[in-house]
Amino acid sequence: MHFRNVCIEALGYELPEHVVTSAELEQRLSPLYDRLRLPYGRLELMTGIRERRFWNKGALPSEGSIKAGEKAIEKAGPIRERLQCLIHASVSRDFLEPATASVVHHALGLSPTALIFDVSNACLGFVNGMIILASMIESGQVLVGMVVAGEHAGPLVDTTIARLLADPDPSREKLKTAFASLTIGSGAAAVILTHASLSNTGHRLLGGAVRTATQYNGLCRGGVGGSDSALDSGSQPTMRTEAEKLLQEGCRLARETWIDTKSCLGWSNEDADRFFCHQVGAAHRRAMFSSLELDMDRDYSSVEYLGNMGSVSLPATMAIGIEQSMLKASQKAALLSIGSGISCCMLGVEW
Repeated sequence: MHFRNVCIEALGYELPEHVVTSAELEQRLSPLYDRLRLPYGRLELMTGIRERRFWNKGALPSEGSIKAGEKAIEKAGPIRERLQCLIHASVSRDFLEPATASVVHHALGLSPTALIFDVSNACLGFVNGMIILASMIESGQVLVGMVVAGEHAGPLVDTTIARLLADPDPSREKLKTAFASLTIGSGAAAVILTHASLSNTGHRLLGGAVRTATQYNGLCRGGVGGSDSALDSGSQPTMRTEAEKLLQEGCRLARETWIDTKSCLGWSNEDADRFFCHQVGAAHRRAMFSSLELDMDRDYSSVEYLGNMGSVSLPATMAIGIEQSMLKASQKAALLSIGSGISCCMLGVEW
């Protein structure tokens, strides 16, 4: 896919104040660790994640989304009234119906003529939202729009720990399939895209490629038990992950997608000055960069202190990296995103 008239006008992000270390989670699991004779420190050792952040109990995903969206609007300048589309793109939602986008749209005071809807595709939702919005801008349907997401990880982690501790017949294998759930963190991010003719930044979204390997859709499965209204504190989210197989097949798919992306953009490996990726864990990061034969020194990592924030990981990491001058004028960046299903999307940016 090619975009010739789409610019990234602003990025915003919001992080919870409540920091939870991997050591704290292991202490909560101490009865299980002791029973299975597991060494403490393995969660951080295996994932590279020393801490992550959670919203306060009872918070709704939209609350973080609203704050991130407001920050993006402030950075973009007088653009609020011109926003013609709002896409909410996280796994987490306030409720099954209506769209969480409706809550965010109202709170941000956007135009009543703006198109609003939710998009969900595991960790790939935000990037999918960017592609949808960019395509709408490219075709002239809208000139300015926003993609926003807020992930609420606390309920999944709490449910995972409770179920592991309540299991009358625990095993290392059962813990293994639940391990990925303990890496999840909370956060929110937003991006404003504009038609190039209206952009004050000139930060171009160039296009990229998408690939899927849906025969592996069973490698990571999430569900919700309990309440069917509020999908945060009132529910019991669950997730089971075959992490090793998912890593293997994910890297294979990423390699194919990167080849397609380079072909689309006319790039070589050396053309990307910076990489911003979906953040999963240290082992995943090493494996993916090795598979793609890319220089990991050009990657900006946040997983060590933010964990896996689902759909928010890539845009929040990019926003933080840009704040820290990791991407300079005229440089090129590759956005590398992969999610369960399995789906992969990679986009090029010229800053």
